[in-house]
Amino acid sequence: MTDDRLSQVFAALADPTRRDIVARLASADATVNELAEPYDVSVQAVSKHIRVLEDAGLVSRTRDAQRRPCHLEAEVFDLMTKWIERYRQEAEERFRRLDAVLERMKGEVSDTETRTEGQAS
Repeated sequence: MTDDRLSQVFAALADPTRRDIVARLASADATVNELAEPYDVSVQAVSKHIRVLEDAGLVSRTRDAQRRPCHLEAEVFDLMTKWIERYRQEAEERFRRLDAVLERMKGEVSDTETRTEGQAS
């Protein structure tokens, strides 16, 4: 996934209404009218949200007789997960190195305290 495409996906998911639509489509395909039901906005406004999700590759529409259900494209989430996982692993490694440094520092402080106590006796 190119950086531009990844930016488009994250930008599409930046809106809470679009995230909610994605969450609802994760359980089942739905038409724009069905998706618009819980919102206090027009069907056209929800349709615009769907279009942003389509442009980002997160959602597709199919034709089923007179219905045009929206479908969540899960493959895009796999690509996003791989991108996120790469940086999560790097961050985890940095934390492991920091933990090791802090453990060494803790040991050095403990050794210093023991020597100081021994000299004071």
